[in-house]
Amino acid sequence: MIVIPAVDVREGACVQLVGGSYAHEQVRLPDPIEAARRWAREGFRNLHVVDLDAATDRGSNAAVIMAVIVEATRLGLEVQAGGGVRDDATVARLFEAGAARVVVGTRAAEDPDWLVRLAQRHPESIVAAADTRERRVVARGWQNTLAHDVVETVRRIGALPLAGILVTAVHKEGRLQGTDLPLMREVAAATRTPVIASGGITTIKDLRSLAGCGIAGAVIGMALYTGALDPRATVKEFVT
Repeated sequence: MIVIPAVDVREGACVQLVGGSYAHEQVRLPDPIEAARRWAREGFRNLHVVDLDAATDRGSNAAVIMAVIVEATRLGLEVQAGGGVRDDATVARLFEAGAARVVVGTRAAEDPDWLVRLAQRHPESIVAAADTRERRVVARGWQNTLAHDVVETVRRIGALPLAGILVTAVHKEGRLQGTDLPLMREVAAATRTPVIASGGITTIKDLRSLAGCGIAGAVIGMALYTGALDPRATVKEFVT
């Protein structure tokens, strides 16, 4: 299993939210590019970059996102980028900037046919996000709850030529109280597509438990930014 640090961008800054709530921002760093450089210096080889404002239709950090991708790629990081990616042109721009993988969530959930076409056009390069709160898929920056069960969704989209499926337990996000291990175990068993877990991951024990149930990757934000998780120990065990 690989660990992927998150650089979530809001209003041009690198931030971390609690419970997916924009009213509960706990971490704010002024320079997302420097955050990417930090994780490269620590020895990580992958980066997860998200435009939170675009995801929630509050605005766009496109220039910042592109700059982070360019710098991270220059430093040798593989970048997966997303947040408000809802059309082919945005997907193309992210790939052109150097992203290895593009993450799509809201439109993928609301327009399954688009996801099928996108995965076929960019095989093994699209990550489908299935953000979930209490087993229901959420969209529009976690603001809208859909009728889809997350495990059924993962099972359905797992037949596509995806690079992975990102499952974020929004109800655990940023709380530093551990991941939703039963859910992640069930999700991993539902598909052969690599599953990337996110939300609440706090300790090395959490990471070992996820690896033990078949999770291929883990996106981590709050635990790394607050020091709850030691980056060097994490790199030593989970960066390959």
